Amino acid sequence: MLNFKCLAFYLCLIACYQTAFSQIGFSNEIGVVAGPVQFKSDYGVRENATTNFGNTGFGIGIVHYINFSYKGNYNFRRPNTYFEEHVKIRNEISWNKTKLEHFGQWVGPSKTSEDAKRLRAHKGYAKNLDLGTEFEFYPLEIHDFETFGHALSPFISFGAHYTIYSPEVSTTYANPDPTAVGNVTNPSNFYSLWAPGSVDASGGGTFSLVSSVGVRYKLDKLSDLMLNIRGQYYLSDFVDGLNHQLPSNKYNDWLIWINVGYIYYLN
Repeated sequence: MLNFKCLAFYLCLIACYQTAFSQIGFSNEIGVVAGPVQFKSDYGVRENATTNFGNTGFGIGIVHYINFSYKGNYNFRRPNTYFEEHVKIRNEISWNKTKLEHFGQWVGPSKTSEDAKRLRAHKGYAKNLDLGTEFEFYPLEIHDFETFGHALSPFISFGAHYTIYSPEVSTTYANPDPTAVGNVTNPSNFYSLWAPGSVDASGGGTFSLVSSVGVRYKLDKLSDLMLNIRGQYYLSDFVDGLNHQLPSNKYNDWLIWINVGYIYYLN
């Protein structure tokens, strides 16, 4: 029920944006974005290249922009304000999925302990639905870009998202207890030093902080291409279904998303 309440709240917030900003004039843009995701979770070893590239997934999203510069009643006698010329508001709904498994020194072929076998057998998926808003800042004037004053328009952004996460967990560990084989709620199937409850695939919701850098390329009067590199830090460590709580677990789950997009100006 909490997830539906948050979704309803987000939609109401967008409606409030539309109502409030319609008084000062704005236009709308809509687009699609997609690209690879590197999910930084409790699977694998931190700062390990094999972990980073092994736990890579894919994300796709729909974006909506409130643009204060591009409007039909633009008046050259009243130049846009600094805010109108340098800021857009980006609203987004996106989804990403990443297959997760353990990589690094603790699961190498030379490791034959039962804990190494447990780690090798432990796999999962991180699956997340995101709803959020970001403020995008453009150092170059937006109106100049829209009128082909420059072909490229870089930007940075910061915002907050609400994430509905629904991880999956599986294990193929050959547990000596036949009644425990494949049971993801049985701690004996997972690394012995993890506290009971460290593996939890029940799912839930959390907020996250989002920041990105990117650039737009002007295709024609009504469309742009975009390249965007995002960092997203979740305010929960169970987004991947694992929070092992050992001293080495210093951060919550987070990700890097490199995406390309197509943006169309509606009016």
